[in-house]
Amino acid sequence: MITPHVDDLDAVLTEAVRALRGAVDRIWDVPATGLTWTCRETLEHVADNLFAYAGQLAVHTPETSTYVPFAFHADREGGPSLSIFSSQEKGNAGLTQVVDACGGLLSSVVRAAAPGARGWHPFGVSDPGGFAAMGTVETLLHLHDVAAPLGLDWDPDEAVVSRVLDRLFPLAPREEDPWPTLLWCTGRGPLDGVDDLDRWRWDSSVR
Repeated sequence: MITPHVDDLDAVLTEAVRALRGAVDRIWDVPATGLTWTCRETLEHVADNLFAYAGQLAVHTPETSTYVPFAFHADREGGPSLSIFSSQEKGNAGLTQVVDACGGLLSSVVRAAAPGARGWHPFGVSDPGGFAAMGTVETLLHLHDVAAPLGLDWDPDEAVVSRVLDRLFPLAPREEDPWPTLLWCTGRGPLDGVDDLDRWRWDSSVR
């Protein structure tokens, strides 16, 4: 199942770019919530993941045992290791455009992929719909991580979050609203009546 997940990816990216464009005049080199990275580094991480997921599906010979070996490095000790960086000279607007472009790459590759295409991820070899869902989760969660420091309005569509939970967190409790449930699933918030997780991961394997 590709279409619902790639449509959700496009919708979430549209909202993310809209939110970020409204904050380009703010300082992005401040800590993201709950992370050791700055907001700028966190958003470069989003772009990098969207790019990498596209790469896993774009190869003509499927890679189902490891990542496609793009070179990557960290700009500083403790920063994220990335292949994709934005030009410092282009500022926050430039980084927003990089996120937008990498999201467009993933969306285009997913839409062009055969339903039987597969790619490796450490949380499970996945199909095009799964990679779209992973890109959606990365964008949803990391925009949450930068929302408070950057003063963003970030209130995801519950239907989109529900579909992501169905695809990547099939064993998650579903008694509460989807968004706080996704935050709980990824160690970002409590859920009434449920213990916090010591560790978490999604399940991107094909089902």
